[in-house]
Order: sequence, then C-alpha cells, then structure tokens
Amino acid sequence: MDRNFQENAKVFRALCDPKRLAILEQLRSGEKCACVLQEPMELTQSGLSYHMKILCESGIVQSRQEGKWTHYRLSQAGLERAMALLASLMPDQPLS
Repeated sequence: MDRNFQENAKVFRALCDPKRLAILEQLRSGEKCACVLQEPMELTQSGLSYHMKILCESGIVQSRQEGKWTHYRLSQAGLERAMALLASLMPDQPLS
C-alpha cells in the first residue's frame, strides 16, 4: 500500500475516537501535562498513553519530557496537514 495512504490514515485514526477528540479539545487552550489531561478524562495512565501515542503518531500533537512528566501540545504543522488532507477529499464541484 502507498506510504502516503498509511500516513494519512493515521490522521483519521487520531480523529475517530471520542476520547481523543476530548483530549484535542483540552489542548486547544495550550500545553498540558499528562497528569492534567488524565484526571478529567477518567483514564488510567496507560489508557492516556495509548491515546497520546496515536495522537502523536498522527502529527497532530507534539510531546516533550520535563522530569518524569510528559507535556503535550497541538502541533500547528500537524493541524494544517490534517486540514489540507480533509480539504483534498472535497470534490472539485459543489455537492448538490
């Protein structure tokens, strides 16, 4: 399968889960520590890690380590790529 399709599928995988969408909503206001994201989501540490791995692999979210904590933020480049991907699926002609 074409590698580009595989990379594009990662974006859709990141966006197809309600918990990941809720995480993205939390990150809209800025960078958050994993401990801050975990609490309102009622996720275990391993559950949050699972979702964050998918979000980071898609390129929509970036992470950085600070001591024992991981901090996450939205990636401007990743969001622009996701928006361009969605726009590329639009038909050239308006739907009637």
